Amino acid sequence: MISTAIRVARVGSGSELAAALLLGLSFPCVMLAAIIPNFWLFAAAAAVTYLADTFLHQRGSYLVNRLAKVRAGLSIRFLIRQMLLVLLVARLGFGEDRIFYVTVVAVLVFYALQAPHGAIVTLLRLRRKLPVVTRNVDLGAIRIPDAPPRWLLNRSAEKMLHLDLFAMAGVLVTVQTRDNIYGYAGLALSLFLAVGYVLALLPYLRPSRLVPSADKVLKALDGWLAEYKPTVMLYFSGSKESAYQVNMWLETMDQLEGRPLIILRERVIAQQLGPTAVPVVCVPGGVHLMNLDLSTVRVALYAANVGKNIHMLRVPTMKHVFIGHGDSDKIASVNPYSKAYDEVWTAGRAGRDRYALADVGVRDEDIVEVGRPQLAPIQPATGAPKHSVPTVLYAPTWEGWDDAPGNTSLLLAGENIVKRLLKAEPPVRVLYKPHPFTGTRSAKAKAVHERITALVQKAAAERANDPRWAKESAGLRQEQAAARAELARIEARLSALSGVADASRDEAEESRDATADPARQAELTRLRDEWNSAYWSSFGWWEHRVIAGAEPRLYDCFNESDAMVSDISSVVSDFIASGKPYAVTDSAGLGAEEFRRQNTAVRAAVILTNSAKELDQLLGAVTDPSSDRLASARRELKRYLLGPDEPTSMEQFNAATLALAAKSEARNVRVEQRLSEPEGAAAPDDSAPADPRAEEGLETATDARTEPENNDVDSPVRG
Repeated sequence: MISTAIRVARVGSGSELAAALLLGLSFPCVMLAAIIPNFWLFAAAAAVTYLADTFLHQRGSYLVNRLAKVRAGLSIRFLIRQMLLVLLVARLGFGEDRIFYVTVVAVLVFYALQAPHGAIVTLLRLRRKLPVVTRNVDLGAIRIPDAPPRWLLNRSAEKMLHLDLFAMAGVLVTVQTRDNIYGYAGLALSLFLAVGYVLALLPYLRPSRLVPSADKVLKALDGWLAEYKPTVMLYFSGSKESAYQVNMWLETMDQLEGRPLIILRERVIAQQLGPTAVPVVCVPGGVHLMNLDLSTVRVALYAANVGKNIHMLRVPTMKHVFIGHGDSDKIASVNPYSKAYDEVWTAGRAGRDRYALADVGVRDEDIVEVGRPQLAPIQPATGAPKHSVPTVLYAPTWEGWDDAPGNTSLLLAGENIVKRLLKAEPPVRVLYKPHPFTGTRSAKAKAVHERITALVQKAAAERANDPRWAKESAGLRQEQAAARAELARIEARLSALSGVADASRDEAEESRDATADPARQAELTRLRDEWNSAYWSSFGWWEHRVIAGAEPRLYDCFNESDAMVSDISSVVSDFIASGKPYAVTDSAGLGAEEFRRQNTAVRAAVILTNSAKELDQLLGAVTDPSSDRLASARRELKRYLLGPDEPTSMEQFNAATLALAAKSEARNVRVEQRLSEPEGAAAPDDSAPADPRAEEGLETATDARTEPENNDVDSPVRG
C-alpha cells in the first residue's frame, strides 16, 4: 500500500510521502489554531510546515513542483502562514495593539522585497547563461567573469522567504509574554536580512560581472572554429536519459584522425557527457546553430534519429552519416528516416541485409560496414569460468514506447529468470544491470524492476550469511577493505579532475575553464580503469549484485561475466563480441524457429520461453565448456554481425571517414567550379571526378565499401 501511495503521489521515498502528508495536514491545523485561537497548536503546526517544506525542497520532490502548478507554490504557502499569524495576533486580543499594525506593515514590506529580489536573481541567471556551452574550447577571446557565490543564487527564493522565521518567532514570543520588544526585534531582523540579501546581489549586476552578449560569444566561437578547422563532427540531440547514446562514441571520436568536434543540442546532455579530449559545443538554439561557421566540416555523424537532426542535415557542404547507438534486430535499426543520410554505417553484413529485408528506401550502395569500434574493451572468452562460481549477467532492455510483448523480457519473464538463476545448482552469481530507460514509461515495468532488485538483494544477504562462503569471505576481508579504500581514493581524485567537488561553478565558468588537457584526459582514463578493477575486488566473486547507473559500464560487466541473459537489443550483438554463451528471451512467444528466423542475433543463443526453464542449457555450457554446442555458431555469427577482426574496427571506421570526407570535398570543388564558370557554359560531367582529390576520394570509398569475406552464417537476404 505504501509503495502504491508513493507511486501515485510521485514522490521518491516513504520519507518524502510522510513529509508531503504532514505538509498537507499541518496547514489546515495552522488555520484552525488561528481561528480558535490556540497558541500552542499554531506554533507546533507552523513548525511542522516549515520543516516539511524545507525537507521536500532539499529532496527536489516532484510534489513541490505540482503545488506550484495548482497555485499553492512556495510564496503562497509562506504568505498564507504569515496572514494566519496576523489573524492569530488579532484573535488573541492584540487587534488594537501597536504590535498588530507593525506586524501587518512588516509582512507587507517583507513581501514587497520579494519582487526586486526575484527580479535580480532571474536577471543574473539569464545574463550568466551563454548561448552555447563548451568544453575543450578556448574562449579566451572574450572575458567571462566568475559567477556570484553559490549561496546567493542556489534555492534563492526559499532562502529569502525563510528569513521570516525571525519575525514569526518574535511575534509568537510577544503573544505569549505580552512583551512587544520580542516582536519588534524579530520583525526588524527579518526585514534587515531581506534588505541585506537584495543589496548583496546588486554588485553582480554591474556589466563587468556579467558575461558578454550572445553575439560576442558566438563571434568568439566562430573565431575558434576558424582556427581549429574541424573536419569531422558527431552531432547529437536527445533527452537526459539518452546521454548514453552519445557517450558510447566518445572514445571512438578521441581516436579519429583529423580534427573531430562534438555538437550537442541540449544543455542537460552537456552536463551528462562523459570525459573526452574532443572539443564539445552545445548549441541549444537552432538559429545559433545555423549561423555557426562549420564550413570546414566534411563528415557529420549522427547517433540517433531525432527531429533536431534537420538543423544540420540542411548543410550541403558536408556528408551526413547515420552511425546509430547500437546494432540489433529491433525495428529502430531499420528506421525509414535513415534514407535522409548520405550513408548508413553498420557493424557487419547483418546490418546491410537488415535494410535490404526491411525495404525502407536505404540503398545498398549507401551502406558501409565499419565494425563496432566501441567493442574494443570487451575481452574474449577464455574457455572456462573466471571463478569456481560462474557469473551470469541479466541485462534486459527497457519496455519501449508501446506495449508489444517482445520489447523486453522484464515484464513476463524477468522474475522467472532471476529466480531460476538464484536457485541454480551448482550455484552461480547473478549480476542484474537494467537498461537506463527501465520504468520511465511503464509503471508495471518499474514495479517488476523493483521486485527483481529486491530478489537479488535478498539473495545477496542470504549468501553473505551462508557458511559455504565464510572461508572465502574471511580470506578476502583484507583485500576487500584495501579495494574499498582504493575506491574512495580514486573517486576523490576523479571528482577533483571532473570539477564535481566545486559546486559553485556555473555553465559560463565551466565553458571558460574547460580547456583541452590531454594529460588530464589520460589520467581520467587510467583512473576509470583502476576504479573498475577496485570495484570488482571490493566484494566477493560469489556475491550477487544489482548494478544501476553508469558505473560500472556495461562492457565491464561483460568482462566480469561468464554468460548473459538478455533481449533483442544491441546488448546481445555487443556481447557476441566476447564469444561467451548467452540466452535471449522469446517474450512474444514466437517459438524458437520463428524467433531465430526473425532475429539474426539469436541464431547462436539459447532461446528462453517466459518460464525460463531452458536456462539449464545455458548454465551447462558455462560450467562445462565441453558441452557448449553453440560455440562454433557464435564465432560465425560474430563475424556476420560485427565484421572481421582485421582490420580493426577503428581502422575501418577511420578509413570510411576519410573516404567520405574526400567525396564531400570533391562535391564542394565541383560546385565551386560551376559557380565560377561564366553563365551559359556547359555543365561539367558529373560522371567523372572534377579533380585528383575527387578521384582519390572515390577510390578510397570503393575500398571502404568492399564487403568482408563471406562466412557460413546464412544471410537473411539469401534465405
